[in-house]
Amino acid sequence: MSTDTTASVSTHILDTSLGRPAEGVAVQLAARAGREADWQALGGSATDADGRCKDLPALPEGTTHVRLDFAVEQYFEKKQADAQQDAPANRDSGAFFPEVAITFAVRPGEHYHVPLLLNPFGYSVYRGS
Repeated sequence: MSTDTTASVSTHILDTSLGRPAEGVAVQLAARAGREADWQALGGSATDADGRCKDLPALPEGTTHVRLDFAVEQYFEKKQADAQQDAPANRDSGAFFPEVAITFAVRPGEHYHVPLLLNPFGYSVYRGS
């Protein structure tokens, strides 16, 4: 939840190759106060069955930039392994992008919902509501 002196962040992931939420993707949150400041790791979460991280850590006062790191390689490896149980495939496992790092600027008092639209060979993000 944002306050007058802090911003807040939420995210979710949709696997566009399936048209479904991406469950079990690890997400790490980092923040910094200014362009020249060092990143501060704040912790993380994993997406639930609805593709949402409902327990990301709060941002510290003074945060100006946020980074979300999505560990998508393990998600695609598991998806590929599950698919091969029924019908073995002769294509590369995993994903072209093993991780997705999204960095964005924030202002105190605002909430930032940043959805990730994901498939094995590409992704897109936007500021949601």
